Amino acid sequence: QTNNEANLFYLRTDVKMPVKCNTGCQRNAVLKRPKTGYALCKECFFWAFEEEVHHTITTAKLFTPGDYVAIAASGGKDSTVLAYTMKLLNDRYNYGLKLVLLSVDEGITGYRDDSLETVKRNEQQYEIPLKIVSYEELYGWTMDRIVKKIGRKSNCTFCGVFRRQALDRGASLLKVDKIVTGHNADDIAETVLMNILRGDIARLQRCTAIVTGSEGAIPRSKPFKYTYEKEIVMYAYFKKLDYFSTECIYSPNAYRGYARAFLKDLEKIRPTSIIDIIHSGECFSVREGVKLPTQATCERCGHISSQSVCKACVLLEGLNKGKPRLGIGKTSKAREHMEELAISKPENECTHDCQTSVIDLDRLNLHVKNTNLEF
Repeated sequence: QTNNEANLFYLRTDVKMPVKCNTGCQRNAVLKRPKTGYALCKECFFWAFEEEVHHTITTAKLFTPGDYVAIAASGGKDSTVLAYTMKLLNDRYNYGLKLVLLSVDEGITGYRDDSLETVKRNEQQYEIPLKIVSYEELYGWTMDRIVKKIGRKSNCTFCGVFRRQALDRGASLLKVDKIVTGHNADDIAETVLMNILRGDIARLQRCTAIVTGSEGAIPRSKPFKYTYEKEIVMYAYFKKLDYFSTECIYSPNAYRGYARAFLKDLEKIRPTSIIDIIHSGECFSVREGVKLPTQATCERCGHISSQSVCKACVLLEGLNKGKPRLGIGKTSKAREHMEELAISKPENECTHDCQTSVIDLDRLNLHVKNTNLEF
């Protein structure tokens, strides 16, 4: 029988000759792992899944004892399994980590408000405290309002830029040492393909890194870097974890969707293609003499950026000035516009109509939706 969500074939156990688990435990197998082709029973699959994540964490030395770690939690399968696994491994192997769930409310009615209810249940189920920050508090905009301005085309650009910065803002409020995200092997392989198709050499060089943000920002790591999305789905299914499975209502036209469809077609032909693409991405290098963007600090908000004004501030400027497509398309025009504003306004004066463009962390701390944490 085919599992629609995971696109896996269950191994029937009601036939006369059931398939036995390949580990030799003599239990009946319930699934065939897409990455290795091994038929495993539930217990052996759980152990293999958890041990592979543990191996990734220890091999890459993602944490040190005493670290305060924020788990980026959206309520979806990846972040829910990540929260469950991080707590389990932290207890099993005594990592010595202090964990907290960090969620971003983009302001998408009928999607994010429902998924955050799942995160709140996870907070109680896993006994991990939760903090929620929102686009409205950080930027003065919600995604619903942004989509009304920009339309369904390119709206994912706004959400992606704002969400990455929002996680950093929330992590700064919590004063955490590190952030972990639920990016899985499929996500990373898709990103490699997207950067190849766009010819984005700078991102192609670093998109397979298991840890990012070492240039002054709070480090982010991906414990699921080598974990297939299908296996995450099956782990959540067999563990009966509580997660939100609806896709974002604004994402059907996202550019990533085309890379995902192509990757799924490759996987049908060669199941190891996902890991193969990741390993290929790890081997990419830029020859000497090629000039790449250098990490600096945004003159407006102080966030890490490769430009004098970060993408988030450019997008905010366009929204607040009635030019929502300012940061979409050619960056040269946006840069010229921002430079003109910098010349026409006194230094250090906020050039946005909304005072939330430069974040006041103390003010924002008073409006955080969760009150169970102490800062």
